[in-house]
This record gives sequence, C-alpha cells and structure tokens, in this order.
Amino acid sequence: MNAALIAVALSLVSAGAYAAAAVAQARLAGRTEPAAGALRLLGRGAWWSAVGLNAGGALLHVAALKYGPLTLVQPLGALTLVAAVPLGARSTGRRVSRAEWRGTFLTLIGLAALLLASGGAAPHDTLTLPEALGVGAVTMALVAALSRPGARPGLRHAAASGITSGVASALTQTLTVAATDHSGPLLSGRLVTVAVLVSFLALGGLLLSQTAYRGGFGASLAVVTLANPVAAAAIGLVLLGERLQGGAIGLVPAFIGAAAAVRGVMLLSRAQAGTTAETVPVPAEAALAPAVTRPRSGVVVTGRPRAAARAEEPLTLRPEPVGTAGGPGRPGPGL
Repeated sequence: MNAALIAVALSLVSAGAYAAAAVAQARLAGRTEPAAGALRLLGRGAWWSAVGLNAGGALLHVAALKYGPLTLVQPLGALTLVAAVPLGARSTGRRVSRAEWRGTFLTLIGLAALLLASGGAAPHDTLTLPEALGVGAVTMALVAALSRPGARPGLRHAAASGITSGVASALTQTLTVAATDHSGPLLSGRLVTVAVLVSFLALGGLLLSQTAYRGGFGASLAVVTLANPVAAAAIGLVLLGERLQGGAIGLVPAFIGAAAAVRGVMLLSRAQAGTTAETVPVPAEAALAPAVTRPRSGVVVTGRPRAAARAEEPLTLRPEPVGTAGGPGRPGPGL
C-alpha cells in the first residue's frame, strides 16, 4: 500500500480518538471548579479516560508520521473538530445543526485541497539537536507570552495548546524516523533529549487544552485545531525541507484550502459555542438556593407558597379592650 494512504488512514483513526478525548475533557471542564489545580484532576476517572484516548490518538499519530510528512499528516488533525461535532451533540442529547453541517463540509473541502497540495513522500530528514533545542525554547517563550493574564484567556490557552502539540508532533517525527532508520545508536543523546522534549510538550499541551475548555468547547477546540498544523507545517517547511507539490503554483490550492478550512472551523466554533450556551445545566447550588422573599406590599412572592410568605410577616399585637365573660369589648358588672 502507498505510504501516503497509510498515513491518511492512521490519521483518520487518530482524529477520532482525539475528538472523543476532547469531548471528555470538555465535559470534565464543565464539572470542575475554575480554581481547581491540576493535581485535583488526578483523582478523576474521567480525566484518566481522556488521557487514555489522547494516548491512543498520539500513538496512531506517531505511526502516521512515520509514513507521511508533516504537511500531509498535520492538516488531517482538523478532522478532530469534524468528528467532535456529532460526538458532542450526542453527549448533550441534541441534533447537529445546519450551521455545523456547513462548517463540516467546508472543513472537508479545505482539507482535500490541502492534501492535494502537500507532498506525499515519506519523511527522511530529521531535526538536529541544536534545532530541536531551539524549537523547544521558542515554543516555551510563545507559551509564556500566551499564558499571561489578559483578555480571552481560553482562546490564548487554546493557541498555546495547539502550538505545543504541533511542535511535539514535529519532534516526534524526528524521534520516529531517527529510531527506525537504523543509521545510528538507538539511545543517543539527541534521541533522549528529543524524547524528553516530546513528553514535556505533550503533557503541557494536554493541560493547556483542559484549561482552555473551561472558556467554551467549540471555539477553543477550533483554535487548537488550527494552531497545531500551522506550527508543525512551519517546522516541516523551514527546517525539514518539506515542499508543496507544484512549487509556487502549489501555493494557490493550499491557500484556497486553508481559507475554506478556516471558514469551516469558524462556522463550527460559532455553532458549537451557541449550542453549548443553550444547553448549560443549572448548577445544583443555584437550584437548591432559597428564593428571595420581599415584603408583601402588593408584590407576588415567587418561588414560595403564599402561606410561607405570610408566616414570614412580623406579628403585630393589637390592644383589645378589657372585658369579662360577657364578651370582648363589653363592660363588666360594676363598671
């Protein structure tokens, strides 16, 4: 079988695993306090389920990188968002909207154009140790800048997650190709260093995405999906000598496909953000909170029975005339 077809098939299954993990992380983020630290996640079974799905997707992604270049494999990661549409809808018990289907169609069209423009040859070049360390340092600087306090923290954390994941994929390709070409020692200093960088960046990207999903699932996942292939493709084109088919002419379908994919991702993110806002459950604390009562001055007290509202009114004592057995208000004998 053609190496490019194997890379595409493995990438499709990997995208499905990543989509299931993203839905699980988003549901976990909705049930987690914003101030909860990363250590508290370790005690959640849902967190480990998401980690397992991400690990499975990562292994399939590594295998795809063995057979296809970054410019081919990484754009297929956008299918994670496409697969997350029906999975997210099913988890919330709703149907996929027309806007989501339009976004899915545009994303698929854009991916098809990008795949036609990308090179299909199996990768051979790898990053040197100075290049790998330089890429890691630049990535850390970008993550630090995006993680600073400011507006839209969810989208900035999502961009940082996509960048770290894309760089981790590029380093993983170097690790995979160098370890399987049998041209050098299996445990060289370069491979060990790259493996440590991959582990660190992969874990950082996972935690950053978990933080990003607290601000909304659709938009955050869209930013992660776009930032990932951009970062990886930049490394492939600049440092690994990867080329687009057709040379300069091949840039035309690549730009058209990228524009269509961006438009599709924007439609998906807006549609999913709207449906997420409509289906946000009422917290249990708010449902059990006592209703606010007001003085009875012609205003209807909502959320309380009328008898309960009366019971909360102050008791007024009215003086009564002193009477006898003859009845109240009647003077007694001798008076």
